[in-house]
Amino acid sequence: MHYVPKGVCSQGIDFEIEDGKVRNVVFTRGCAGNTQGVAALIEGMDVEEAIRRIKGINCGGKGTSCPDQLARALEEAIANG
Repeated sequence: MHYVPKGVCSQGIDFEIEDGKVRNVVFTRGCAGNTQGVAALIEGMDVEEAIRRIKGINCGGKGTSCPDQLARALEEAIANG
C-alpha cells in the first residue's frame, strides 16, 4: 500500500500487510535514521500492536509524526481490507 502522509517531512509511506503482520515499510524522505528505525522495529509485528505502539507520537509540536502517520496508514489499510 502507498500512503501520502500529512503534516510531516516524509512524502510517502509504502508497506505491506501479510497474515496480519507489517512488512516492508519504506518511507520516502523524512528523517532517514528515525524512519528506518521505526520501519525496522515494526517489521513482522502484528498490525494492531504496531498501531498501539506508534499512534499518537508527536514530532516537534506538529500533532503528528512519521510513526503516527504510519499508524494512520495501517488503520486505513485495515479499514479498506
